[in-house]
Amino acid sequence: MDKKLLVDNIRKVPDYPVKGIMFFDVTTLFKNHRCLMEIVDSICEMYRDKGITKVAGVESRGFVVGAAVAAKLGAGFVPVRKPGKLPAEIVSESYSKEYGTDVIEMHTDAIEPGDVVLVHDDILATGGTASAAVRLVKKFNPKAVYANFIIDIVDIPRSRPIPSDVEVSSLLQLSEK
Repeated sequence: MDKKLLVDNIRKVPDYPVKGIMFFDVTTLFKNHRCLMEIVDSICEMYRDKGITKVAGVESRGFVVGAAVAAKLGAGFVPVRKPGKLPAEIVSESYSKEYGTDVIEMHTDAIEPGDVVLVHDDILATGGTASAAVRLVKKFNPKAVYANFIIDIVDIPRSRPIPSDVEVSSLLQLSEK
């Protein structure tokens, strides 16, 4: 994996969405074909032998890579959405994040007990969204759950760690400083 290519193409936005937060904008990676392919290929290589049957992409940046990874792995894609976006019966999970609280939802028929699920999102920071997504997926009693991120911001304390029985990986480990 060409980590330098990826790091060089990430836009850093200070004080977004609130003062004191350094926002790593991965949309600059998505608009670059080489970066996007590097991300998708690298994640698929990491999970090709894990038996992934569903990729749960967290709204909204997790949809971009999550759907591409699902297609390449021969798995289904499940959107993990913000409230009010899904048309059928849902299950939800609330959580705290570094600048507020939120809720995520999935359709009640999204995952089966025999599924092996890869939860994918763009950034792992405090762990609020990630741990909520994993808890939400675990409500379906899948066979196994993995969590993957493009970027792990390593110098932010995890206020909500991902459960220890979930293998966590990231392509890049970056500092907010």
